[in-house]
Amino acid sequence: MTDKAIKIPGPDHPITIEPNPGRVVVRVAGRVVADTTDALVLKEASYPAVQYIPRKDADMSLLARSDHTTYCPYKGDCSYYSITVGGARSVNAVWTYEDAYPAVAAIKGHLAFYPDRVDALEILPS
Repeated sequence: MTDKAIKIPGPDHPITIEPNPGRVVVRVAGRVVADTTDALVLKEASYPAVQYIPRKDADMSLLARSDHTTYCPYKGDCSYYSITVGGARSVNAVWTYEDAYPAVAAIKGHLAFYPDRVDALEILPS
């Protein structure tokens, strides 16, 4: 068994996490899947910014845990959910780091949504 590599964010691969001052709403098939004013914005290297939403602000009854998993050496083991009302497009549409590494501990247990697997991921002013 091989140990997983753990990397620390730094100048060559920066990661920042800040509160989103606005509101984030995620919709699928006419349903609000998440609605929060407590999202965190994670900016990683040159990747697009990602909104991480607290589970308390998501309708977890619309999410079904999948068997799909991935690994990020900067964030840790990643688990996925499918959005039950979204059909095939929304399979594995949501990811979460349930035990995020210390450098990104703020996102632990938060949910992130692939924008192309939901009908709308709106970032609104507060």
